[in-house]
Amino acid sequence: MERTRAKNILLISLLTSLLFFSGFIPTGKHTAEFKLRRIVIDAGHGGKDPGTIGKVSREKDVALALALKVGQYVEELLPDVEVIYTRKTDNFLELKERANIANRNRADLFISIHCNATAATTVYGTETFVMGNKNFNANFEIVKRENAVILLEEDYQENYEGFDPQSPESYMMFNLMQKAYFANSLSLAEKIEKDFSGRVNRYSRGVKQAPFYVLWTTSMPSVLIETGFLSNVNEERYLNSKDGQTYIASGIYRAIKAYKEEIESL
Repeated sequence: MERTRAKNILLISLLTSLLFFSGFIPTGKHTAEFKLRRIVIDAGHGGKDPGTIGKVSREKDVALALALKVGQYVEELLPDVEVIYTRKTDNFLELKERANIANRNRADLFISIHCNATAATTVYGTETFVMGNKNFNANFEIVKRENAVILLEEDYQENYEGFDPQSPESYMMFNLMQKAYFANSLSLAEKIEKDFSGRVNRYSRGVKQAPFYVLWTTSMPSVLIETGFLSNVNEERYLNSKDGQTYIASGIYRAIKAYKEEIESL
């Protein structure tokens, strides 16, 4: 029953988006004016799931600080936009529930904030992901790490219907699910990385595609932001500093504002 209902919702969303992007927009007195009314800001990890760990900090703490600061900017400077947080404290949240929060609240935008890590401690920079399988092999280690929180959940094999975050074969079904929102997701992601590079003066590693579970299951434009590498000592220091968090959060806010202006002008 639930799977059938979810598929029906997806089909409706897909058809609506295809009509919109193909130029079929009603005119005259029945014109529907699109507004960015509600966004969900997701601080990655939390509670028993620390995420990646640097020399002096944990991803879950940095992500939460950034998420709260981005939300604060939106609430103060875009008062017509409602902000919903997946978490505001250090609590554990199932991966599935993060997307469910966005879907239940019929959000217009979903933004998930994270920190990166790699064995090579000299690697640094920001990158923003949208749903997709392009260059899947190159991004698989990041995908496995961010989706691996599923393994900490009780009854995960039943709840995720056999999906294994460690198995490449499990990602085959991800291909078509976010096609309807790809253009808008990409637009926001590009604005985020452009602001990081041009205004925040961070090294941008670009916009990338990857099958993150939260991007796959959200029924709205969605991005996942890797704000920097905690495995790099200098970048970890920056991400934990007051100035660094202010600059990163302001960059994300400016991208949201520019995205809002773009879609509302259509």
